[in-house]
Amino acid sequence: MSSALTDLFPLPIVQAPMAGGVSVPQLAAAVCEAGGLGFLAAGYKTADGMYQEIKQLRSLTGRPFGVNVFMPQPEYADPAAVDVYAHQLVGEATWYEAELGDPDSGRDDGFEAKLVVLRDNPVPVVSFHFGVPSREVVDTLHRVGTFVLAAATTPDEARAVERAGADGVIAQGVEAGGHQGTHRDIPETDGSGIGLLSLIAQVREAVSIPIVAAGGIMRGGQIAGVLAAGASAAQLGTAFLATHESGANALHKQALTNPLFVRTELTRAFSGRPARGLVNRFLREHGPYAPAAYPEIHHLTSPLRKAAAKAGDAQGMALWAGQGHRMARELPAGQLVEVLAGELAAARASLAGGGAL
Repeated sequence: MSSALTDLFPLPIVQAPMAGGVSVPQLAAAVCEAGGLGFLAAGYKTADGMYQEIKQLRSLTGRPFGVNVFMPQPEYADPAAVDVYAHQLVGEATWYEAELGDPDSGRDDGFEAKLVVLRDNPVPVVSFHFGVPSREVVDTLHRVGTFVLAAATTPDEARAVERAGADGVIAQGVEAGGHQGTHRDIPETDGSGIGLLSLIAQVREAVSIPIVAAGGIMRGGQIAGVLAAGASAAQLGTAFLATHESGANALHKQALTNPLFVRTELTRAFSGRPARGLVNRFLREHGPYAPAAYPEIHHLTSPLRKAAAKAGDAQGMALWAGQGHRMARELPAGQLVEVLAGELAAARASLAGGGAL
């Protein structure tokens, strides 16, 4: 990675921005203070809500940090398919004594308003998910001194990120928890995601910009592995989800290592876009029938997910998690960064001595 960007954070450890209340300022600050790059998640927040979290984070740390923004989504959902799925969820609404959400609650996530805030109140790093911003957007952020990253799940998407003028690409493997950052949601490609190590190799040959590796990384040895494969840093989400500062629901944190939840799947059940989560009742019962309709399905199921959490029912929640979820450690975030850094150093020493990771 360009030295100007790596100089922002001494350790090659990035805390993934997890939307939905997980990546709170306290978490990002703890990661930053420990030498990593902490991130806020602007997704599902208003522009003012994002601004208030930025202010709070700045009051907690003077170190560089990042903010993640969702790209606006094109209108491709079939209204009839959304209606059919809504009818299927009536029983869930009755069970949780909740109303289904309005699927037409908006699809741009306040994108333009957030860009105004980020231009008027520049932050060190901005990353984008669900697509790549225009060259004009990237240039305006560069002019205020912001480094720009964008997620990619294929070599072609990585090329699009480079063409836009971004400073680096987040190569997201299929192992990653939460939403896949595909630039276009094509149902025909469901289940065909690329594993992280293969993706790093392909992206490295496709572009010349630095790579941040994301997907299933839970240990320092894995960080050493992706760095050896050609990445400049590693982005970890699920590993930080269980930390003390994480804003995740306690049931979600507990589920990561609960023997009731033994595996993850990519599903459209909760949002209408492929996202990896722990397999629970809701995912099993509704995943096979959920249409490709984001953010319509996200809005539709939002009250159900909140009601399930309020009722203490993890079987009705979106338990986003990567494939390494059972390796989660309940530690303070800063201590986790220190442990990861120690494991990384040990793995590098082992490699230098001809040993295994």
